[in-house]
Amino acid sequence: MTLPQQTVLTVSQVAVHLREMLESHPFLSDLWIVGEVSNLRASSSGHSYFTLKDSSASLNCVLFRGQGGAGMLENGKSVRAHGRMSFYEPRGSTDFMVDRVLPEGEGALAQELERLKARLGQEGLFEESRKRPLPQFPEVVGVVTSPTGAAWQDIQNVVRRRYPLARLLLSPTQVQGLEAAPQIATALDLLDSDGSADVIIVARGGGSLEDLWPFNEEIVARAIFRNRIPVVSGVGHETDFTIADYVADRRAPTPSAAAELVVPDGSILLQTIQAWTERAHRSAIRAVDASKQEVSSLSRRLESGLPDLDHLKRQVDDLADVLGTHLQTRLNVSRLEVNSFESRLRTLDPAATLRRGFAVVQHGETGRVVSGVGQVGSGETLTITVSDGAFRATAGDGAPGPTDPATSADFPRPPQVAEPESSSAVAPGKGTSEGAEPAPQARPARRGRRRPPEPPAMDRLL
Repeated sequence: MTLPQQTVLTVSQVAVHLREMLESHPFLSDLWIVGEVSNLRASSSGHSYFTLKDSSASLNCVLFRGQGGAGMLENGKSVRAHGRMSFYEPRGSTDFMVDRVLPEGEGALAQELERLKARLGQEGLFEESRKRPLPQFPEVVGVVTSPTGAAWQDIQNVVRRRYPLARLLLSPTQVQGLEAAPQIATALDLLDSDGSADVIIVARGGGSLEDLWPFNEEIVARAIFRNRIPVVSGVGHETDFTIADYVADRRAPTPSAAAELVVPDGSILLQTIQAWTERAHRSAIRAVDASKQEVSSLSRRLESGLPDLDHLKRQVDDLADVLGTHLQTRLNVSRLEVNSFESRLRTLDPAATLRRGFAVVQHGETGRVVSGVGQVGSGETLTITVSDGAFRATAGDGAPGPTDPATSADFPRPPQVAEPESSSAVAPGKGTSEGAEPAPQARPARRGRRRPPEPPAMDRLL
């Protein structure tokens, strides 16, 4: 008997074939499996290895780091896991590759929600003191939602109607399904790193607890918490509450309500601006009227404080007349005083004295004025000055001497004059006119009378 020949394969070839068959099978590549967690082991890299079992079978399971629901894995706990079947060649094991874990049943989901809420609350993610105010007039509104969902259309309609000045910036993401939670967190991080948005809306329409579960994921909660831009949560309907609502800076019951919350109402703004404009107009009118009244009051005060020019002109004319009369009087008085001074000076003129018959006698050689008979000796030459000239004369032999008092009584003495240097003595004219030279004019004698006052200066008259 001859055996049929068959192709001989290696272990690796069979293992790869098994893996490709499992991963390409449509039924085995998208599975939800319910089971009890056992043999849970977490590696140092953050991956989780466990077994899902029921009363008659078990499956090896792997949950890589970053997949949703790792915090729900506990030994003995019933969970709902989603993933695909695969074959691990090195160990020759068939594994269930889990990408998401949920509590089993709606009651279990609610319990998990409360447990996560309590844990995040203890960490301070829900603290009211850390929540930031929303900008009053945002220029850019970031939106994290599905681009094909009704929430995105509602947000656009509300913003366009209420405040068309704002620009919407969409960061698209899935809002339902296994990949929704990581995508929502990534979309939030993208808006945060971009930094152009003034406020962010996280939104989706209503649904069941399972539909809204991505917004209860811890990864979404922490993405909202670390965002530097204020976040508004508008998830589900008014009665739906998610972890995202508690972490966000503000919570809105619907996506439309979230849009109304982040942008002001343009019609109310227009009414407010009109009211402010009217108020400013009235205030300006009141200010102008008050300024007019103040200017009028100041003008009246200024006019009342101005001097009476007509009265001042009359006073100036009167003062001019008085001053003219006073000046004329002073001029007349001064003229009289000058004439009086002139007459008095004329009487003191030495030439006038000489014209009255007096003469100045000087020694012919020394020129010294002879003021007494004792100063002349017989035969001395004398110079005699009279009113119209001078002549020489010789003293006779019978001239009285210095000690002869008899002759002094025979001739009258001229008026006493002072004897400063170059002054002339006055005596009766005697002698001859031959060869006579002019003599200095006689100075008037100082008689000890009071000196006449000087004529008043012009500045005193003025």
